[in-house]
Amino acid sequence: MLGRYSLSRTGSFRPENLGQNALAMIGNLCFTMFVIGVLIFTIIAATYEPEDPLFHPSTKITTFLTSNSNATFKSDNTVVKTGEDFMAANQTAFATFINITDVENITENAESDSKTVAAAAEVTPCEGSLDSPVDCKDPEVFHMMMRAAIEQFKDIHFYRFGKPVRGSNDSSCDMAWRFRPKDGKAAAFYKDYRRFAISRSENCTLSVVGIGDYHTGVNARKRKKNQKAGFEKKPEKKDQGISLPVVGEAVNDSLPVVESESSFSRGKYLIYVGGGDRCKSMNHYLWSFLCALGEAQYLNRTLVMDLKICLSSIYSSLNQDEEGKDFRFYFDFEHLRESASVLDKDQFWIDWNKWQKKDGLGLNLVEDFRVTPMKLASVKDTLIMRKFGSVEPDNYWYRVCEGETESVVHRPWHSIWKSRRLMDIVSAIASRLNWDFDAVHIERGEKARNRELWPNLATDTSPDTLISTLRDKVEDGRSLYIATNEPDTSFFDPLKDKYSTHFLNEYKDLWDENSEWNSEMTKLNNGNPVEFDGYMRVSVDTEVFLRGKKQIETFNDLTNDCKDGINTCRTSAS
Repeated sequence: MLGRYSLSRTGSFRPENLGQNALAMIGNLCFTMFVIGVLIFTIIAATYEPEDPLFHPSTKITTFLTSNSNATFKSDNTVVKTGEDFMAANQTAFATFINITDVENITENAESDSKTVAAAAEVTPCEGSLDSPVDCKDPEVFHMMMRAAIEQFKDIHFYRFGKPVRGSNDSSCDMAWRFRPKDGKAAAFYKDYRRFAISRSENCTLSVVGIGDYHTGVNARKRKKNQKAGFEKKPEKKDQGISLPVVGEAVNDSLPVVESESSFSRGKYLIYVGGGDRCKSMNHYLWSFLCALGEAQYLNRTLVMDLKICLSSIYSSLNQDEEGKDFRFYFDFEHLRESASVLDKDQFWIDWNKWQKKDGLGLNLVEDFRVTPMKLASVKDTLIMRKFGSVEPDNYWYRVCEGETESVVHRPWHSIWKSRRLMDIVSAIASRLNWDFDAVHIERGEKARNRELWPNLATDTSPDTLISTLRDKVEDGRSLYIATNEPDTSFFDPLKDKYSTHFLNEYKDLWDENSEWNSEMTKLNNGNPVEFDGYMRVSVDTEVFLRGKKQIETFNDLTNDCKDGINTCRTSAS
């Protein structure tokens, strides 16, 4: 019995079975390793969070911002990236645009509803009715205008049409719509409103005979209180919590106010005072401001912010710092106010001086940036004031968010969007080009003159070389928007033989003294006119470039020189 049992136990290890056993063991081992690998990858993917949308370590960015050496690495003082630049295009929201067939379907339904009435009516000539006013509220007029817009503007997708309203006379109607360019890459919607000229034929048939330019339908800009909704295709699945910019909507950037003394006294606040961040580049300003905003959110406090900022001399034609600028000139304060808890500094101090002693409100003063937000989490005082000294770089606000704080306090990039007023100028320029243009960025200026650091740039961006380089990149006859720092745009006149060239200065009417932008900015600035300054110019120029169907950059596309000077290509790419 024992012998038989022993043989049965060892039978599987007979020589003829060893190969099968080895393969089975190897297969089981590989499968086990695969399962463990998938498990580890899943855990990492679920818990990983990049520190910031810039995808660079804080120390590297700090070194970049504080460097003032004469090395060949020059800091990039162009337009900063903001929250909407990091937003992925919401394909669900953008997929449900309105087709011409959608309008035809609702038109057919409306016509079928009126067939009974039409059958009972006797057809009569249109005598005496040719000069009667067009009824802009008539559904047939609405459908006709929607069809005309979709047929004329073939390079955009429509997402919502507002109800038409009377235009400037009895034969015109104004209508607004929400749209997006077909090839748009930015995660944003746009709003336009235009004036439609409508004609009535001898048999009373109405037709659209003309559509005005961008934002000409001013009567349709704001939706009336009791006005019914227009036409919109609702997405099948609505993403919750995702807010997209809508360029062209009326902007409300009024300052938030505290409702009452009790509300103010119950609140908790954080304020940053002093420091060396003033009049630095816009990159530096945002890096520091978002550190303060991130700490305020971590501490569950309202950030008391100074809306007055200083524009660095690098953006000034006078080559000097410019005080008295307003945060709202460059960024979307309405969105910031809706996505984060902030108060204006001037109003805050008025309320504080009024109620601080009466209500016994405490103040906690912090004068060392090395005091981390984690150590302040238990502070009960109404106001935490971080006071920064005069020694750079230790007096930069962003030093608070370095070290161990970096993994705890995250900069809320989603709260910062570009000024919708500036973006409306971008939309107006793109609309005048029918959203059907290619774009090239040509950087010359100081870099083209410095042949030591950029030996080939001047030659590679000369008109003759550009014509040769662009030949295989842009089709002849295309509208070509040229974003450039070259002050004399006539330098590029030879390109006009092949392309319809356009420059930022062609569109000065969008920000001159008679423009809507100038009117709104003057009102925002307490009746004082606002200059369309260097940063605004670069911002608009860059954003128009980014809306071209083809985008051709100076570095990599036009020249082999490195963006930041000789031998820095690897540094720039890292």
